[in-house]
Amino acid sequence: MERTGVQKLAHILKILVTITFVCNLIALIMVPGLVHISLQQGLAAWWDYDIDDTLHMLLIGGWSLLGFNGPYADVLSGFLLFCGGCMAVILWQGRRVLNTILKATPFCMENRLNLFRAGVCCFLISAAALIRVIWRLCYDQSMAPLFSYNALFVPLFFLGGLLCLVMSALFRQAAEMKAENDLTI
Repeated sequence: MERTGVQKLAHILKILVTITFVCNLIALIMVPGLVHISLQQGLAAWWDYDIDDTLHMLLIGGWSLLGFNGPYADVLSGFLLFCGGCMAVILWQGRRVLNTILKATPFCMENRLNLFRAGVCCFLISAAALIRVIWRLCYDQSMAPLFSYNALFVPLFFLGGLLCLVMSALFRQAAEMKAENDLTI
């Protein structure tokens, strides 16, 4: 059977989403090590070490230092790990939606659930960013956190969550209409 233009595009998008998902998982493993290196010595200090020392710190050493770098590092690591985990779920749900498009069955209840889960994860990232902004306001005792990427995450992921919920409702309605049409034919 010949692939449609939409299915060809979905195939390319699925490959890109899969690559992004794998990169996200690799980055999640390295978060504690990156936070430790950036706060203790700065990321430019990487070049002073051998590759095996750097890889050890990135992949293993950073995890053993959780809780010993101070509250700022722990909150930053926790925030990045939580948001990275939610992002992995969002990417996986997007991959599942693309699978239904490749099977030429986009209007199914499965897509409604996938988009709903992605929306919930967007709201969780937005809430985590808001909590981190509030924490930084108290920790730094300045207005600087209001101008950081965390402050941008709050409305951005909140609107992304709303969009996913609207799309979820649309896919639910489309799936119900498709099921009704299938019964009448």
